[in-house]
Parts: sequence; structure tokens; C-alpha cells
Amino acid sequence: MRLPLNKKIAILLHEGLTGSQGKTGLSILRYSESPIVAVIDKESEGKSLANITGIKRDVPIVASIAAALQYQPEVLVIGIAPKGGMIPDNYWADIKDALKGGMSLVNGLHVHLANIPDLKALLKPGQIIWDVRKEPGNLDIAAGLAKNLPCRRVLTVGTDMAIGKMSTSLELHWAAKSRGWKSKFLATGQTGLMLEGDGIALDAVRVDFAAGAVEQLVMRFGKHYDILQIEGQGSLLHPGSTATLPLIRGSQPTHLILLHQFGQTHNRNNPYIPIPSLPEVIKMYEIVASGAGAFGQVPVAGVALNTRKLDENAAKEAIAQITSETGLPCTDPVRFDAGILLDAVMQS
Repeated sequence: MRLPLNKKIAILLHEGLTGSQGKTGLSILRYSESPIVAVIDKESEGKSLANITGIKRDVPIVASIAAALQYQPEVLVIGIAPKGGMIPDNYWADIKDALKGGMSLVNGLHVHLANIPDLKALLKPGQIIWDVRKEPGNLDIAAGLAKNLPCRRVLTVGTDMAIGKMSTSLELHWAAKSRGWKSKFLATGQTGLMLEGDGIALDAVRVDFAAGAVEQLVMRFGKHYDILQIEGQGSLLHPGSTATLPLIRGSQPTHLILLHQFGQTHNRNNPYIPIPSLPEVIKMYEIVASGAGAFGQVPVAGVALNTRKLDENAAKEAIAQITSETGLPCTDPVRFDAGILLDAVMQS
């Protein structure tokens, strides 16, 4: 399942356009092919989406579901990804108003809405609630099977959470397809699933089966594609992250792409935890991915640098600096082009 391409979408993003929780909605605005007709964010009502976010999409920003209904949306997407995946108290009225207005609902948070009696009672024929974060069935323990696949398997990893791993995987995917490679993007989070359909919501999987869920996903597609772009999650440097290691073990990657936000020196949510130098981070990821040799060598092929806080000239200088520091190809694949990173993967 994925966001429908033939239905009008509204995105619920109160405090998300300018705050720190709007990752899901902003990614859908940037990458979805669905017709998005309204963004609901009372803090930014009437402002320009392009001016606020840099996303070149002409979508009106309104304050409420009632105001959004004039654009005839058929689906409401909850566009925030708050800590813990809980629904803020001020979202419930909007959710109920959307269902009363005839809209279906797409929910990527940990709270499942489809079985809440008050919400079910509001559904009319043709309306659905899609809770994205669900554990797939028939899971097993991983066994390293993906190591024997003939395809390249590119996993994005990071120095922190929420710095562009999904975006980089998507940019690599599109760059590979434009060159005629048989590429497949594999979603491992709720936003990627909304955009592409094929994948798993990894943080909904019990930890014992997490690597196995990744392995099943990779094995399903690995024999049919030249290259799999595997959406990364979390960070080995984040004390609360449990997703990165299962992704590494389940996918048995052939290459890693390291994500880093330029200028960030400490963990965003835990500022007492420093980010080591990038050469040290690269060494750590390569050692962990290879299992000190148990799984074979897995290189970090390049660095994807998040330069969103810099102007264009400063971004280019930052890329040159990181290239010099690491000795690896580096670019901001969202701002510029993913080609240099794809070259590093395909030529090794």
C-alpha cells in the first residue's frame, strides 16, 4: 500500500513546518507524486510553502480542516514524527473533523487509530484508516542470507537520526534509474512506505525479528534488481536507536553511504554525547558492518552531507572540506546531485 496517486491529499502539520517534528509531511511534500492540495498548520497559515521550506511546490497553508475542505481533499495524512510516535492532544479534533468531512486517514504514528471505536463510528463507505506502523507477518530470525545475493545493496547510515537517510536513498534510486540500472528503493519507515509502498515499518517489529524482517524484504527483491537502495534508520551513535544494527545484519550491505549534518558536533537530543570525527565514524561503521571480518568487507562509499542550514556557496565549501577530511566522494544529494555517490557505489 502507498499514498494514492489519484486522490487529493491534505497534510496535517500543526507546528511541523517550522518545528522539528515535520519530517513525514515535509518528505511527502518533497517527494510524493500524489496531488497535495492543502497543508494544515495554524502557525503558518497563509504563508508561502516555498519560502518556509525551500520545497518548490505551490500548496496553500490553512489553519484547520474546515478551511482545507474548500480544496476537496480525499485523504488526510498525519505529517509529524514526534518523539515516541504519539499523537499530540491538539490533533484529535482535526482527525475527527477530517473523518466527518469524508476523508480517509493515513497515520504513521505508533498509536493505531483504525480500531478506536469513536473513530470507526465516523467512517462512511469508502473511507479507510491506514495505520502504517504494523509488524509484517511470518517473521523469522535472520540468517545472513542476503550476503549471497548478486545485487549491490546500499544502506544509508548516519551520525544522528533525522538527517536525510531516506531522502538520500531516494535520490540514489532515481539517479540509478535515470542511468538505466534496475534499482529498487526499499522503505523501512512510515514515510518511505507512504511514498513507495514496498517495505516494512521497522520500528514496529519486535527486536528479535527486526533483522529477519529486513532479510525477508531484501531477499524478496534482491534477485530481480541490479541495486537495492535500503532506507536507513537511526544511528549507531544515538543511545536510543535500535534500528541501525538490524538493518546492517538483515540487508548484508555491499556499500554504506554516511549521512551527516554539516557543523553538528553532538547528538541533537542528547547534547552530552559528542559526534566523533567523520573518519572515526566511518571506521566504526565499516568494522560493525563487516563484523570484524565475519561478513566480509563493507566500505563506506561516500558521504551525503546535509547542508540545509547553509547558503549555496557555503554548502559547496563544506562539501569540499568533508571530501578532504574523509578522502571520500561527498555531496548534498538533495540540494545538488547524487551522481558522485552513485558512481562510487557502481565502480567498486
